[in-house]
Amino acid sequence: MLPKNKKKKVDYEALNSALMRIPRMNVIVARNLIDLGINEIYQLQGRAPEVLFEESRHKNAEIPIEFIRYFRMAVYYAESDSPKTSKLHPDAWR
Repeated sequence: MLPKNKKKKVDYEALNSALMRIPRMNVIVARNLIDLGINEIYQLQGRAPEVLFEESRHKNAEIPIEFIRYFRMAVYYAESDSPKTSKLHPDAWR
């Protein structure tokens, strides 16, 4: 008999958060920001993406270094009145 495939857990809180209104936001990164107490986009204004990333790594050491791109993009989005479309992709923040 074949083993049953386990269902993946869905993080509904992160999926339904205001942070997911940021274009191309990763659900795992949104979860990390929520764990830091950031639930709204405006709470990212004036924050250093590198500091947010380091705080997240203290809570969860398994966060890949590549995720810093999402932190940079999220802070840019929060601080910009009319963000440029070209900067709303994580690859723009390498």
